[in-house]
Amino acid sequence: MWGNVGPRVAQLAPIERVRLRRIAVRYAVHGWEVTPGACLARSRFVCGRAGCPTVGCHPALENWERGASTDPARVATWWRSRPHGVLLPTGRAFDVLEVSAHLGRRLLDAVPGHPAGPGVRGPVVVTPTGRWMFLVRPGDPLRPELEHCFHVVRHGTGSWIPAPPTRLPEGTVRWAVAPEQARWRLPDSYLLQNTLIETLRADGVTLTPELLPGQLPLPRRGH
Repeated sequence: MWGNVGPRVAQLAPIERVRLRRIAVRYAVHGWEVTPGACLARSRFVCGRAGCPTVGCHPALENWERGASTDPARVATWWRSRPHGVLLPTGRAFDVLEVSAHLGRRLLDAVPGHPAGPGVRGPVVVTPTGRWMFLVRPGDPLRPELEHCFHVVRHGTGSWIPAPPTRLPEGTVRWAVAPEQARWRLPDSYLLQNTLIETLRADGVTLTPELLPGQLPLPRRGH
């Protein structure tokens, strides 16, 4: 299925493809499901599927949700011949809160002083287009104040994010806080959302609806 697109795919040195495979396998070993992304070809992405109209970063597998895997051997096979992007499905091992670079830096700066201490620190992905993605424990919806706020996007079931070291036309996806720095631990989503709300309000952003103190969702216990 790659016969008509192979020559256009970005030519990476074999060591770079090995690096992509090695890192994808590392994610899988730690229980993060992985799925191969379309390959970068000049300024667009090609997945090899006949008639696929998507030119941006997207999964290479048509049924990517079912095909995603934590099996290191299966994951390794995807990078044996193609420089696939590394995509991580969300809503499974983790959810993601995506914000702008300005808000992401403010939020990351606020984390060290959080009353919960290191418990609110988790992995953070940064894209070359200026999006910051905070990995959190899965399953919690956005607080009502953030539900209709265009400053934050929640990635849950049915979504995915590009993971380092995936290449985009603008550059390479990287870690602002690597999983190893966070000891592969994920913060409670509501703890991070509370900090996000405080940061937005400090920037003068009006958030609605206002909730009474007794209605505020609390961090879950026992994790």
